[in-house]
Amino acid sequence: MGGGELPGFLVNEIGGIHGILHGHVAFLKKHFYLITMKEFLENRKHISKKVQAIYLWWHKPVIDQELLQSLPNLKVIANSGVGMDHLDLKLIASFGVKMANAPRAVSSSTADTGMALLLAAARRLVEGYHIAISSGMEYCEADFLGVEVTGATLGIIGMGSIGYKIALRAKAFEMNILYHNRTWRKEKEEQAVGTTYCKKIDNLLQRADFVTVVVSLTPETHKLIGKREMELMKPTATLINISRGAVVDQEALVTTLQTGVIRAAALDVTYPEPLPRDHTLLKLKNVIITPHLGIKTDKATYMIIEEAVENILAALNGLPISSEVLPS
Repeated sequence: MGGGELPGFLVNEIGGIHGILHGHVAFLKKHFYLITMKEFLENRKHISKKVQAIYLWWHKPVIDQELLQSLPNLKVIANSGVGMDHLDLKLIASFGVKMANAPRAVSSSTADTGMALLLAAARRLVEGYHIAISSGMEYCEADFLGVEVTGATLGIIGMGSIGYKIALRAKAFEMNILYHNRTWRKEKEEQAVGTTYCKKIDNLLQRADFVTVVVSLTPETHKLIGKREMELMKPTATLINISRGAVVDQEALVTTLQTGVIRAAALDVTYPEPLPRDHTLLKLKNVIITPHLGIKTDKATYMIIEEAVENILAALNGLPISSEVLPS
């Protein structure tokens, strides 16, 4: 590859499990000289000074002190999602490198995933699918029943952009909506979706038929939903997690589901990802697990790339970064 005048743009790989999508390469090459980690490692001495930006797709490449020290002209790192818990933000900032995420691009697709999991769990769609395709299928048992979504109470823990878009979708299902957040939403925003603020998370947990967790993973939110919190929930309630796996105490969740403390769970995130193949959660009928599909649509992934490019070009030109993330 010839670099020309374009700034070097380091990615993990093209294609594969942790690589940028082939369909995005042409767009990126309009703005950058693409460098894969394999190319970088094979020719580090020649390439290191060319790299001005890194793009992270599914947490790769890994950003550590060794990599940062080897890139003297690195200006910005753009993440392909909202969560930054996989990055040492203070370490990165100490090298004078800016960081950006992609909140605008991911909010709608992640909210769609949250609602899809809620509906699938409520109506037992995965169980129903397996019944429908089973070799001995003659009819569905009369008592194979789901629960009603219309008119049910949804509790949203974390009312950022994704949480708010879930509330918009839930309103269309005529749900009663509660939310718990570090701060109150503006009154106009609350009225637009008909939601009620719960200052204490316990109040939300005790009242909700469905609890959707949409928070960033921080030391404060690690195992935010544990044994105590699950025991506050209704025995008919369903827990949906689309944030990070470690926000929910998984061992407590296993016991909770096995003993009927809550009705069901639907998880787009676990820890680790994927779970070991012998993990108990994979064997329970009252849990749905998807492989972190939150942002995985053709439109969302392209919007993420567009937002990343916008942020990177702003950083390289000394302009404000719309989605900059600062170390706390």
